[in-house]
Amino acid sequence: MKRILVGAALALAAIAASGPVEAKGCIKGAVVGGVAGHVAGHHGVLGAATGCLIGRHQANKKARRANQPASR
Repeated sequence: MKRILVGAALALAAIAASGPVEAKGCIKGAVVGGVAGHVAGHHGVLGAATGCLIGRHQANKKARRANQPASR
């Protein structure tokens, strides 16, 4: 459990130290994917990367829907 907390703290520190980035959806997806990957078989890094990609994809879809004019 201690290794998980240390890894999560390091990941959050790396995210906080990075410059301004357009990462809508990525952080939430990475956290959820990392936890799911860890629980599914100690593949937290792979889960975090996949979660980031999926979260970013969902955020892009939401932004496209918001920018479309309302049709009647």
